Amino acid sequence: MSFSSKKLNKFLLFKLPSAWICGVRVSIIEENECKTTVRHKWINQNPFKSMFWAVQGMAAELSTGVLVMQEIQKRGRKMSMLVISNRASFVKKGTGKIEFTCYDDNNIATAIDQTIETGEGQTFWLQSKGVNDKNEVVSIFDFEWTVKLKE
Repeated sequence: MSFSSKKLNKFLLFKLPSAWICGVRVSIIEENECKTTVRHKWINQNPFKSMFWAVQGMAAELSTGVLVMQEIQKRGRKMSMLVISNRASFVKKGTGKIEFTCYDDNNIATAIDQTIETGEGQTFWLQSKGVNDKNEVVSIFDFEWTVKLKE
């Protein structure tokens, strides 16, 4: 699969339907950056008139996971990828449109290259920061990913 917003959003519909139904979408995918968006609406709200934390987590995780998938595909090797741990901080109520951005400073490439060289799984952390329409930080998610070669 080549990586484009359109193809990734179609992937969401069929492989991650709960994220798609909640309105999570990939907006930008580049070499070392991925942005996802989600808008607060009835389907993804909590009882406190803001976005449910798990919906924010889906959008944040997707912004990191797309970069991992893209880097694995570049190598042409069969690899598994999995989130093994995460942390989150919530700074402000999630209302309106929230954009999650993950920038990778080659953590992914380094881990994948080490996995290929040594045959041993590697772990690394990626961060996704969510901001609202006013460019105010709403939440920050850190995901610890693991990658392993498939036999």
